[in-house]
Amino acid sequence: MIDASVTKLAASVGTAAACRALSTSRAGVYRRRSPCSVTAKFTTGRGSHRALSVAERATVLDALHSDRFVNDSPAQVYATLLDEGTYLASQSTMYRLLAASGEVRERRDQLRRPNYAKPELLATTPNELWSWDITKLLGPQKWTYYYLYVILDVYSRYVVGWMVAHRESAVLAEQLIAETLAKQSIARHQLTIHADRGSSMTSKPVAFLLADLGVTKSHSRPHVSNDNPFSESQFKTMKYRPDFPDRFGCIEGARAFGQPFFHWYNDEHRHSGLGLHTPASVHYGHAAAIREQRSVILAGAYAAHPERFVRVMPQPPALPTAVWINPPHQELAIAR
Repeated sequence: MIDASVTKLAASVGTAAACRALSTSRAGVYRRRSPCSVTAKFTTGRGSHRALSVAERATVLDALHSDRFVNDSPAQVYATLLDEGTYLASQSTMYRLLAASGEVRERRDQLRRPNYAKPELLATTPNELWSWDITKLLGPQKWTYYYLYVILDVYSRYVVGWMVAHRESAVLAEQLIAETLAKQSIARHQLTIHADRGSSMTSKPVAFLLADLGVTKSHSRPHVSNDNPFSESQFKTMKYRPDFPDRFGCIEGARAFGQPFFHWYNDEHRHSGLGLHTPASVHYGHAAAIREQRSVILAGAYAAHPERFVRVMPQPPALPTAVWINPPHQELAIAR
């Protein structure tokens, strides 16, 4: 159908202009117009008068398959035969003949990475899905850092555990996770913990701890920050605070900053993804009562001045019902 349209249009404007107008390949049009395809030329011997005959191609393949040359590249075979006064075919022809026989491939051992599945995780209540990560805090001098570990409940955005340390350590991560699980009274097979693929996150001590406690672990795909969006968002909120310093003078200063910040984040910060409730009120089940109280106040405002509201009585923002990391379908709503 496309070739017919190109041919019809080419009669008035030329083949090149017709191909541009119809967004098709000019080379492909010319190839399909030829009496036989490239494959047919190789299999039947018909086509260009410059092509090798069937017998000549067999001779070239026999040479390439011989014990003498079986482990050599076409370039090596071509040069060796040429030095001996024999010319069978060009290097490119040798490669084409091998490709037509399915005998050309990458000879080197290549690193083949596994095909990591996209994590699809759902939280409908607090303490069902946690996300954790580690971020660097600049120290007093160049190339000095402190490491902030944060464990976040995905449904409520409540920071259930945090720690500042001198280094990134699997042993420290194991200790923080164990203490946080105990503090939140997590039962076996209740919780999934999601993290990226940092060395501490994928370490054996952490994996053994989670297995012993009946906690399911999940990991992001390599180099895909969107697979751990809630931890990334929490770090961004912290680092964009007006009082976040450029550098911390000591580790005690970093810990001193964390105390009021996480109190503010958990107990005072009205989160847009939580219907403007605090993470603590959602995590500990107080948000529904607060929303009812807001509804009463808004109803009173509407009764006093209905003309100030267009068409409908105002309602407070809804609470989240389901929070996804990578929902399976884009049409599913992500409560953020």
